[in-house]
Amino acid sequence: MTAIATARDLEAVFLTDAPEQALTWLAAARERVSRNRYELPSVFAGAGRACGRTPLTDGLRTDEIARVLILAWLSWRDPEPLMDLYRWGDADEKHAVLSALEHIELDGAAAVPIVEDALRTNDTRLIAAALGRYGAQHLPDPAYRHAILKCVFCGIPLDSVSGLPDRADAELARMLDDFVRERIAAGRSVPEDVWPILARFPSRSR
Repeated sequence: MTAIATARDLEAVFLTDAPEQALTWLAAARERVSRNRYELPSVFAGAGRACGRTPLTDGLRTDEIARVLILAWLSWRDPEPLMDLYRWGDADEKHAVLSALEHIELDGAAAVPIVEDALRTNDTRLIAAALGRYGAQHLPDPAYRHAILKCVFCGIPLDSVSGLPDRADAELARMLDDFVRERIAAGRSVPEDVWPILARFPSRSR
């Protein structure tokens, strides 16, 4: 499946495939938040009941896409309200905030604390969402490497991780090589998607 490139693309999918009641709710929600931004937390939380949870595209459901679009329509000069949506949200709301990061305008790495928090969880959906384009662009090298290693430990396919072809380096290969050695010594299988990274850095090849 081709990844959604922009919020406009995501909106096109929603308008084409979402149920009629979801379309009606989203239009009303947009107007409600435009009139009063303090309505955002309750609107954001209500998307699940109003839009349903039908899978649409790019690993996102109707409620999550609706939340992403609401966030993408707003300006975020102050990222603190966005942090609050993530901080106080349930797992679905946290996932929507993480998925929205690549579709909204932020001041550089302002939302990296959200990404870092998600990477500390054991929720594979949150970890994978944290490693979208925003995380790939703004995570420091050490944090990005450890995130890749956590993906391997948690069974998250590396082809779902943004930026890996550009950000893989010899240090990441060393870490993965250590992981592979430990797995083999313990008689356990090795995920196939680590081998292409090791092959790029032959000094660490087995």
